[in-house]
Amino acid sequence: MSEDDIVDTLNDLIETCKDGEYGFTACANHVSSDRLKQLFTQRTADCRRAAQELQTEVVRYGGEPELEGSTSGALHRGWVAVRGSLVGFSDQAMLDECERGEDAALARYRAALRHGGLPEPLKALIARQQLGVQANHDQIKRLRDTAHTKT
Repeated sequence: MSEDDIVDTLNDLIETCKDGEYGFTACANHVSSDRLKQLFTQRTADCRRAAQELQTEVVRYGGEPELEGSTSGALHRGWVAVRGSLVGFSDQAMLDECERGEDAALARYRAALRHGGLPEPLKALIARQQLGVQANHDQIKRLRDTAHTKT
């Protein structure tokens, strides 16, 4: 894998992290539960740190790191706003949207690891971050499922 390909792969994941950062911030601003607000705020910080780790690697490989999220992430954040205005910014709706966002993040991390040719230290970094995304997804899904049973 060329250094340009490595940089492209890392920048794609940076966009994913930025999408998560912005998405969790939007959801934190719209939930009523203090517990969910705290969880989403923590996830915002986790995404920011993951992006910073990847940005450091992009520079190490001679690239220019992404600083923003993706177009699809912006569309998702727009959908959060539209959905919120249609059904209300309920905790349930925000959990649903967070799970959708984490599904997309998992898919992008899996694709990066399948790409092949990444140096071992980068594969380890990406695999570690993917475990975090998976744990976030599973926690959000459990909370969403619990909220569904209460409604």
